[in-house]
Amino acid sequence: MSATELSLPAVAAAGPLPALSQPFDFRLALGIPLAAMAFLLLFDPSSLDFAISRWFYAPGEGFIGRHYGSFLENFLHDRAKQAVIVVGVLAIAGFLLSLLPTVFRRWRRVLGYVVLAMGLSTSLVNPLKTLTGMHCPWSLKEFGGREVHTALLEERAPPVVRAGRCWPGGHASAGFSLLALFFALRDRRPRLARIALWTALGLGAAFSVGRVMQGAHFLSHNLWTLLLDWTICTLGYRLILYRPEASAPA
Repeated sequence: MSATELSLPAVAAAGPLPALSQPFDFRLALGIPLAAMAFLLLFDPSSLDFAISRWFYAPGEGFIGRHYGSFLENFLHDRAKQAVIVVGVLAIAGFLLSLLPTVFRRWRRVLGYVVLAMGLSTSLVNPLKTLTGMHCPWSLKEFGGREVHTALLEERAPPVVRAGRCWPGGHASAGFSLLALFFALRDRRPRLARIALWTALGLGAAFSVGRVMQGAHFLSHNLWTLLLDWTICTLGYRLILYRPEASAPA
């Protein structure tokens, strides 16, 4: 099932909104990614990042992913990302239609959540890239570049060519933004929600590996993207869609 099949048509066929949401442990859903973020801040993953990136780097030849440009650029970089954009456009179109007296009115909250969660998940990336100034592996001296590597919380070395723009991973955010579909569907179509979940994780992981192979990102850059996108989608679900069972009176 393609990513586009999980978006507007799926939501439109899901049936009326349930009176109550399925139980969901927000303490774990938010606590685990927040703890993982704290761990990454306290314990710099640069050594592991370099070790993994060296698997895909040959001195004098560069990153092996650059030798498979046709597949990685045309399919993973462009076509798959365009499919995610189609999902976002369909969600926006559905939300706009829900503002009119159409069948989509009953899905206004769900479609609004998808638009907001996907929009925040992807639009957060560029400001963070500018703010952090992290360099890509292909720009670093260790991989044939000219820039000096610094950890996320360290002061940046003066750039030799230009400031970096590689944290967090941008292309990975396109895939992981589809996590919004999991939360949009989990209370209405649980089976379809699970498909949406694995599609988002699989596509985000494929984007991540492809960019690591090209030297465009370290693995931790994309792990941060997953953690941020999951947190955004979970918070949005809690605030917009979640309908917990009312507590019994004392």
